[in-house]
Amino acid sequence: MNSFPSHWQISRAARCIRSGGIVAYPTEAVFGLGCDPANPYAVMRLMALKQRRIEKGLILVAASMKQLQPWVAPVPRKLANRLDKCWPGPHTWLLPAADHCPDWLTGGRDTLAVRVSAHPVVQQLCNAAGRAIVSTSANRSGQSPFRSLWKIRLRFATEIDYYLPGALGGLKQPTRIRDLQTGRVIR
Repeated sequence: MNSFPSHWQISRAARCIRSGGIVAYPTEAVFGLGCDPANPYAVMRLMALKQRRIEKGLILVAASMKQLQPWVAPVPRKLANRLDKCWPGPHTWLLPAADHCPDWLTGGRDTLAVRVSAHPVVQQLCNAAGRAIVSTSANRSGQSPFRSLWKIRLRFATEIDYYLPGALGGLKQPTRIRDLQTGRVIR
């Protein structure tokens, strides 16, 4: 398998996300499932597919901080410097959520988990979609995440609207989640 999807494949995955679909795509450590975070139907469908409770919240992944700005509150400069040092990269942070950020993303908390990824496929997909996207591991809740697109296809078949090929990044485990205010590791 080619480790980089074609422009056509990226475009098709981005169209799928913009039209309310669910896409499987490679991330830093495992394959992820993504959709448009502003589309409640797509997010609820994704949560049902994963058998995941809404209270757990979700991660948004983006190609730039600008794509996350609609979802997070302004970050004080001192804390923004911490983000600047590690993004883009395999670092997920809990940031204060924007007042209008929906509970289906935050799990009802006042923070939102976000990452500006350096993974080339994630970067291309977010740029082609023109937005941050939901990023949750490709698995049923409580089960091990998949590291193979072939295994995802076997498990989910037509429940996922598009399968975007590509190589995983070099991480052995999904990214850590840290609280930006305290630095505390959440996962």
